[in-house]
Amino acid sequence: MNLNDVHHGIQKHKKRKRIGRGLGSGHGKTAGKGHKGQSSRSGWSMPPVFEGGQMPLIRRIPKRGFHNRWADDVAIVKLSDLESAFQAGETVTPETIRGRSLVKGSFEVLKVLGNGTLTKSLKVSAHRFSKSALEKILQAGGEATVLPGKAPVVKNKQKAKKQP
Repeated sequence: MNLNDVHHGIQKHKKRKRIGRGLGSGHGKTAGKGHKGQSSRSGWSMPPVFEGGQMPLIRRIPKRGFHNRWADDVAIVKLSDLESAFQAGETVTPETIRGRSLVKGSFEVLKVLGNGTLTKSLKVSAHRFSKSALEKILQAGGEATVLPGKAPVVKNKQKAKKQP
């Protein structure tokens, strides 16, 4: 290959191949589909993942894990993060948390966990709180407000027995 051959055969506006328009076109008669067989029939198409009959890649690779597509996207914030990012008396909301880059990405629910210590009184608004986080916020003289939204799922809920 030479340097002047680099662009050989490359056209800016390539002419469309007119198939099935007579022998003179070079693509007449069978229109490039060959003789007989499934691929020569009208309406035939092959799935893009078809591998010629061998076991497809998606079926050869073992499956692991579990993904619940209906679960809420829960963002988690620790009390130690709130301690370092906010001053005493400030209000903490999902918007202010996102503004200070404590949580990245999209989420539907914000949960505050009780990891670390809290010495400042903060007004924290979130969708969910852990028990330890709620206790530590109140001990520090702050307020905890539960935001409306998707209600947390209560597991192993005992059904009330009907009295006869």
